[in-house]
Amino acid sequence: MTEKELITKLNELRRLPSETEVFEFKEAKNNYDLKKLGKYFSALSNEANLKGRPYAWLIFGIKDKGRTIVGSRFRPHRKDLDSLKGEIANKTTNRITFIEIHELHLPEGRVLMFQIPAAPKGMPISFDGHYYGRDGEELSPLNLEEIERIRMQAVLEDWSAAIVPDATIEDLDPSAISKARENYKNKFPEKAAEVDNWDVITFLNKAKVTKKDKITRTAIILLGKSESEHFISPAEAKIRWLLKDSKGNDKDYYIESCPLLLAVDKIYAKIRNLKYRYMKDGTLFPDEVDQYEPFVIREAINNCIAHQDYTKGGRINVVEMEDQLIFTNLGSFIPGSVEKVVKEDAPEEHYRNRFLATAMFNLKMVDTAGGGIRKMFNYQRERFFPMPEYDLSRDKVKVTVIGKVLDIDYARVLAKKQGLSLDEIIMLDKVQKKKVLSETEIDHLRTKGLIEGRKPNFHISSDVAEKSNLKADYIKARGLKDDHFKKLILEYLDKYKQASKEDIDKLLLDILPGVLNEKQRKNKIHNLIYAMSRKDKTIINQGTNRRPKWIIVSEK
Repeated sequence: MTEKELITKLNELRRLPSETEVFEFKEAKNNYDLKKLGKYFSALSNEANLKGRPYAWLIFGIKDKGRTIVGSRFRPHRKDLDSLKGEIANKTTNRITFIEIHELHLPEGRVLMFQIPAAPKGMPISFDGHYYGRDGEELSPLNLEEIERIRMQAVLEDWSAAIVPDATIEDLDPSAISKARENYKNKFPEKAAEVDNWDVITFLNKAKVTKKDKITRTAIILLGKSESEHFISPAEAKIRWLLKDSKGNDKDYYIESCPLLLAVDKIYAKIRNLKYRYMKDGTLFPDEVDQYEPFVIREAINNCIAHQDYTKGGRINVVEMEDQLIFTNLGSFIPGSVEKVVKEDAPEEHYRNRFLATAMFNLKMVDTAGGGIRKMFNYQRERFFPMPEYDLSRDKVKVTVIGKVLDIDYARVLAKKQGLSLDEIIMLDKVQKKKVLSETEIDHLRTKGLIEGRKPNFHISSDVAEKSNLKADYIKARGLKDDHFKKLILEYLDKYKQASKEDIDKLLLDILPGVLNEKQRKNKIHNLIYAMSRKDKTIINQGTNRRPKWIIVSEK
């Protein structure tokens, strides 16, 4: 905007009888709190979206009452103003920041006009993890109804259902169409004979991949030839498999484009689903299972395809490491909470790509009747593996599936013998992984007698340990009495005659209580040695303070 246009806009806003939800005046004569500025950014951005405005205004250097110009010395240097864009972006959803910070030097004083973009459709803007709005002229948390109203915008405008005007049936892959027809008949066996008599376009219409003989973006994504991907540009229909070694270095990669109906099998074939061995109860012979249940892999990939936000122009990633798989797709997790999906075990009311999800259901790729994520949790439970982990930050969904047992005795008892619900197993899985529990989860597990310890260092309770033959683990978690460790040191000295600090560390570090961190374990050893040499007088140092050489006192 030119300076003349800015002055016209400023005078227009000053003439309005009161502030609205989409502009705010502040004196800010000398300074202004960054956190409060960020809250206003979030609030004005969200309100601009809800009011159908392209942007909102926050104006410094003007009194709210009377609208007189008083001038502002907030960040007087232009470079400091420009750096504010990055400071706000670092704490907002998807790094959204000011369209521009306009600086007007008027006769009455300096005025800053912060031009704030409206929140994108379907994406409420948060600052520092919280959503803000306006209640009249008051800054307030954005209420749940408004958050859902913004999120629903993306759902109601289904990108995947749009017609691709220039595409024809010739732009679809015959092999993919053949596979789609086979899957459709498996999904609806009662229609199998009828399906065989349909021509291609009739089948695609019935399967809801096309619309009235017209090719949709869904058709290109699922069934399009690889060279047809340009029809949905700048969106991508690609899945990248990446293999990493134990140090996180890239070892191999593979990229597959549309038709994604066929790409799923090709990506699945790349994953090295190795055998995992563990001992069954009551036997010395190992049992073998695949590291990953095939359903879990396919469900995770297909969920990425169904829920990817294709408007962001990114690709789906499958990262394979030694003992885990990581799946990522762009876009917020519309249900909001994985726990909600697992607990309710019901179909979602809204989908980002409704048309695509319906087509994938008809082609036996996903289960829109609900339960896919819950099945993934149950498959991990049956194998005694950790629960899938979801990271929903940075407007992306990241799912990690671990392909190994963390504690087989513990997991078996919790899943089989204790009669625990899946919700409780998910809570205890957090305990196993040393993750933070909510107060509600803590109260529930304590009431059930499943955990002990002080926040945040919870561990399995003695009752559970007794029932699960984990007495040794429980004792280790609680901490053995000092006499036990002192006895081990004396036995070592009796056998080897002397011990350095490193020798004693090597002897005890791995068997000290698991709830202690490394620093706490070393302090524990220091205190044991101090007690034995100064109080018990059972050992003595024949070396130096820097390089001690401990021996039993009787051998002096």
